[in-house]
Amino acid sequence: MDTDLIKLILIDDHSLFRNGVKASLQAHKDVKIIGEAENGVQLLKLLKELSPDVILLDISMPVMDGIVTLQNVKELYPSIKVIILTMHNDSTMINRMMELGANSYLTKEIGAESIYETVVGVYKNDFHFNELTNKALLGGLRNKSFADAHRISEIKLNQKEIQILKLMCEEKSTKEISDIVELSPRTIEAIRDNLKIKTGTKSMAGLIMYAVKSGIVDQ
Repeated sequence: MDTDLIKLILIDDHSLFRNGVKASLQAHKDVKIIGEAENGVQLLKLLKELSPDVILLDISMPVMDGIVTLQNVKELYPSIKVIILTMHNDSTMINRMMELGANSYLTKEIGAESIYETVVGVYKNDFHFNELTNKALLGGLRNKSFADAHRISEIKLNQKEIQILKLMCEEKSTKEISDIVELSPRTIEAIRDNLKIKTGTKSMAGLIMYAVKSGIVDQ
């Protein structure tokens, strides 16, 4: 089997929308839809048998919505990438889902080719930011209280961690970072996980917020 084949599960309670997305993605030979579900409960059952690389996940669904579903997936299957694909377009929801660990966020008005590009982006780079997510994250930074500035100042990162965090903020893939800093991909992943522990964040979005707040990167 082609190791670059992206296995995907599509979760949305509207079958017509699922069919449209499925048809557009199946036009690409490097994407294979291996499952569909109407809600989070059905998805969790599927994940006991299937191992997708990427999940396209709606937010507003019956039985188990996308918020609870995302939390469950990230806790039980942290290596699976999750792209939110929804009608919700407010910055508060975008920030919440990114901080819970979503690897990207799209609205349903987006074009089919942009969905495909995002699927490939999260598969290769772990995350994929766009104008929508960038605007929401920066807006969240401006609106957040900086009362935790003292806590941030107490976090000590070494030069290698800072270098890797900067490269992550530049959307470099694990492989690209590995080549630049001359460490194995496994070591880069371990450093990334340790950065989350040190900074008290749960996602790449949280790490970027920390990097901006602490002055490691500019807004």
